[in-house]
Amino acid sequence: MPPVFAHGRLRLYLLKLLDEAPRHGYEVIRLLEERFQGLYAPSAGTVYPRLAKLEAEGLVTHATEGGRKVYSITEAGRAELADRGGELADLELEIRDSVTELAAEIREDVRGAAGDLRREMRAAASASETRVDDESWAAVKEELSRARQEWKEQARRARDESRRAREEAQQARRQAKEAQERARAEVQRVTRQFQEQFAKSGGVLGSLAGAWLGGSGAAGSGPTATGPSQSTAPAGSAAPPAADTDWAEDLAPTGDPARDLDRLLDRFRDEVRDAARDHGMTSARLDEARAHLADAAARLGAALRTGS
Repeated sequence: MPPVFAHGRLRLYLLKLLDEAPRHGYEVIRLLEERFQGLYAPSAGTVYPRLAKLEAEGLVTHATEGGRKVYSITEAGRAELADRGGELADLELEIRDSVTELAAEIREDVRGAAGDLRREMRAAASASETRVDDESWAAVKEELSRARQEWKEQARRARDESRRAREEAQQARRQAKEAQERARAEVQRVTRQFQEQFAKSGGVLGSLAGAWLGGSGAAGSGPTATGPSQSTAPAGSAAPPAADTDWAEDLAPTGDPARDLDRLLDRFRDEVRDAARDHGMTSARLDEARAHLADAAARLGAALRTGS
């Protein structure tokens, strides 16, 4: 087995071949031999046990056609291919390099064999003190010519395979990059959706808004509209500052009261977070904030119900 298939990487390449099309075991063996330009031919004892193991893992399945098993990749197998796209691209490049190296070795073998043959012919001629007849020499030259032609053909096929491997590796890298970008876009979309839903929800943010809007003097709001509320702040806590009637005046009305309220809540949320970040939060401050929020929620809820 070529070194490129060490550490279980043959299983990855088998998944790639089955992702191209369903194939029976003999066809897989033949394709592997073609990809290596005939320089490597895996045995049935190498391929079939690995196909059986992939099937046991749920990565491939098979159907019987004409008395032979035809293997197909499953969704789980495609998922593994997608997860290992970068590794598959590297494997394609290594196969190209391996084919090139094997072709170079064959070229050297052909050259060495031709040299050995010439030397043997000369030695035989010298020992017998006779010249090699023209017919024998022509046969030798024809054999050498066939060997050179075979090497040229293998070298051409190796170059074609190398080019194809580079193109497939580049495509695999592009697909991996596109998948990464799609995943990043999906995360960003979900994050924005969560933020929008959080901003539109009432709950704590509505309570925070009540703490600021309760004494703003707006019609139907504040203690004058619903009666003085009972503060649940812990004893000894500081009284809240007087409401700023000019607060958020820079937010121009949009004509949609619900949207304007969302904008006010966003502003209030940001200011509360800034205050917590600048001055820190302790357990005591959290208890005090909870008490103020409970009071604000009651006041704002009563104001909205009165105005409905």
